[in-house]
Amino acid sequence: MSALDNLKFLNYNSFMHSLTLLIVALLIFALAYRFYSKFLIARILVANDRNSTPAHKFKDGQDYHPTNKFVLFGHHFAAISGAGPLVGPVLAAQFGFLPGFLWILIGAVLGGAVHDTVILFASVRTKGLSLTRLARKNVSKTAGLITGIAILFIIITALAGLALVVVNALNESSWATFSIFVTIPAALIVAVYIYRLRPGKLTEATIIGVIIVLAGVVLGEPISKSYFGQFFLFSKPALSIILPVYGFIASILPVWLLLCPRDYLSSYMKLGTIFLLALGIFAVNPKLQMPAITPFIHGNGPIIPGKVWPFVCITIACGAISGFHSLVSSGTTPKMINKESDIRMIGFGAMLTEAFVSIMALIAATVLLPGDYFAINVPVDVFQKLGLNTVQLAEIERMTGETLAGRTGGAVSLAAGMSVILSAIPGMKHLMGYWYHFAIMFEALFILTTVDTGTRVARYIFQELVQLANPRFARKNKLFWAVISGAVISLMWGYLVYNGDITTIWPMFGVANQLLATLALSIGTVFILKHTKKWYYAMTTFLPAIFMFVTTVTAGILNITDNYLPKHTFQGNLNAALSCIMILLVIVIFAESLKKIYRLRAQLF
Repeated sequence: MSALDNLKFLNYNSFMHSLTLLIVALLIFALAYRFYSKFLIARILVANDRNSTPAHKFKDGQDYHPTNKFVLFGHHFAAISGAGPLVGPVLAAQFGFLPGFLWILIGAVLGGAVHDTVILFASVRTKGLSLTRLARKNVSKTAGLITGIAILFIIITALAGLALVVVNALNESSWATFSIFVTIPAALIVAVYIYRLRPGKLTEATIIGVIIVLAGVVLGEPISKSYFGQFFLFSKPALSIILPVYGFIASILPVWLLLCPRDYLSSYMKLGTIFLLALGIFAVNPKLQMPAITPFIHGNGPIIPGKVWPFVCITIACGAISGFHSLVSSGTTPKMINKESDIRMIGFGAMLTEAFVSIMALIAATVLLPGDYFAINVPVDVFQKLGLNTVQLAEIERMTGETLAGRTGGAVSLAAGMSVILSAIPGMKHLMGYWYHFAIMFEALFILTTVDTGTRVARYIFQELVQLANPRFARKNKLFWAVISGAVISLMWGYLVYNGDITTIWPMFGVANQLLATLALSIGTVFILKHTKKWYYAMTTFLPAIFMFVTTVTAGILNITDNYLPKHTFQGNLNAALSCIMILLVIVIFAESLKKIYRLRAQLF
């Protein structure tokens, strides 16, 4: 009997309630933060607040600026939280709720949180250096150069893919566009207030900023239906130009003026929405309709073609472990750390918070009946071959006022699941349409904060590569080269967004992103070995590095042999070639790291 025949059992409800998953996740995250993060910061990394951080040493009002840890937590969380923690768990629900749930818990605690914290600490201890320079300093010059090339490739494809999701979400949606637009003047007002008008009065500035942001959300719907709504109604081509322009501006303005306060304010909306969803789960306790495991764990799934391993670890990236985080942890954030003890909350805490977001996304997807879930997440013609029937989809479409069938990608099914949970709260049923559109806008905002920070980080990396080629550039006017670099990066990912070509490369990004996490963990291992006399402390990063290396290289090879080459198309062959290049680059860097790790370990005996 085939997997599609066995799929009929999905018509039976799961016996698991969502509240059980939520409580288990919260307990594990709380214990991990209380004990493991303290052990990592105090015993292994040995944080010392008497050390002057780069934010104080090199304060320039542009990139280096000492920042309140709560504001910086908001920036860091907003910067690392893109599409991954929202869309990844939704797509991985194809395997059932259990594989994704376990990977989020294990991956975030033992992998992602350690990965983010160690790289952030290493960057703070070495003048705020990027991951490229950390590789050059701690591993070898060869590793540094290859890491820079690999990172630039990964981050440009990531920015284009993330921006494309935002473009699709905001397309012809004046409500969402207006609400997101309001966060820009709100950020500028907060920045001027706390750094110029009332220095240090963070609470006052926060209240003002949050009120403005909430006003944008509340007024977004009536304005979208009024005469002024037309001024916030943009087509995909227009948004494909506007977003890179915004990314360019955000990448060159002083970090304290727009990027940091906007991310800080956005984090209130992000976390507020997630905690509202959590309260909805506590109030409603919806049953998980997706079983713990589906027949698709063996492969041949309509959403993810591969087996549960290694592809669940690739599909759910940011919510468990993501290489993109290492770019932020060695990019904007280390240049704003006020004191070393802040790293615990910002590095470890923000990662666990993002993992909590992924748990919420997984629950929102799996409360949908299997037939409805697959009807939304696969093309209509593919769904007709699955032998499943929709149950509540027509009613959800009627109440949201949207056509949901065949809206692939995960974002729509997540918004549908969120609206189902929130509208089940007593007295909220008639607001399902509002909750759905609110969720779409929330997802766009969630991703956009990664786009602007990612552009700035990519600018740093591009400048470093240019300076390696010609050191004289390091002595040139900093603002001038910031503008040139920001423009080049924005044009590169903006071109991909405008032409939509990134949709053909997106499957490769999942592998590339986790390959980057492998590199960061191996670089972190070298850093720990160089700063401790106890070699076994390095196992905290080395063991996750080995797991991610084996998992991601396996996924990359399977992508090439089972996904790209069988298509017999130019694009498929191109994707296969690019994947091979990425895997080879990572193998070289990983081998360089292993050589360095072996030598350092030998010196400790």
